[in-house]
Amino acid sequence: MLRNKVSIIGAGMVGGTTAYSLIAAGSVEEIALIDIDKKLSQSQAMDLQHSMPFLGYTRVKDGSYSDLKDSRIVIITCGASQKVGETRLDLLKKNSAIVRELMPQIFKQNPEIIVIMVTNPVDILTNIAVKMYPQKQKQIFGSGTILDSARLRFLLGERMSVDPKSLHAYIIGEHGDSEVPLWSAVTVGSTPLDKFMKLTGKEKDEIFKNAKNAAYAIIAGKQATYYAIAAGVTKLVKAVIFNKKTVFTVSHPVDGKFGIKDVSLSLPVVIGAAGVLRDINIELSREEKKLLQLSAKNLKKVESELEK
Repeated sequence: MLRNKVSIIGAGMVGGTTAYSLIAAGSVEEIALIDIDKKLSQSQAMDLQHSMPFLGYTRVKDGSYSDLKDSRIVIITCGASQKVGETRLDLLKKNSAIVRELMPQIFKQNPEIIVIMVTNPVDILTNIAVKMYPQKQKQIFGSGTILDSARLRFLLGERMSVDPKSLHAYIIGEHGDSEVPLWSAVTVGSTPLDKFMKLTGKEKDEIFKNAKNAAYAIIAGKQATYYAIAAGVTKLVKAVIFNKKTVFTVSHPVDGKFGIKDVSLSLPVVIGAAGVLRDINIELSREEKKLLQLSAKNLKKVESELEK
């Protein structure tokens, strides 16, 4: 029987902070941290256990693949980080090999488990996992542009003096340089952006640039981003655990929509207990559609280079 339990493969900064965020949210009964570096997973589990008197009790353990058997969700945060002089393709080769090794072990342990991919490049790794198990594509999705969209909402909220939770704003496409802001769909409450506050094209470009490049600025200062993505993944977990049917821009396979095929990227979908429940029929401007198609083309090109 599946329990209110989450396994996290990768006990580094993203995995550890995600575990902490889940504990603080009080959303799960048990968390298993799984890592090839047992000293790391043991130490992270111990440190997290010591937070219980302050946060409330969640069982946290140094886990193994056997923990997947009764987990509702597995979050994949493991993988190599990009080194100086290393190309994106070099990084992809390393992390795609890890994903190809992990997926059979995951579904062997638990065919019903929901897989949330967080490791980068998230879109291509999600697509690799889906191609390995096409019959389970609704159970597999990546964190995609949930963080990019959150950054856009935060920056817009700051500019307009509005709580970001009262804003609907999405970034779609690749979680990366070719991502696309949906300016045509931004609303404040139910009011279209341009009717709430007129922003110039230059202002919009600056806000989007800051949202897109935020990771570079953070990594330059502290080597990694982990707080915000951990908070975002916690929201995804709650949507699955409690069948909340919440809309997120997660990375998932797109097959025909907007003329895009055979690629995984972010578009708004409804997330619930079974994973990706349904698409959202969004309207794109002609320019947004063109940019989304270019984003898909970019992802396909990188993935095809991997297969050479």
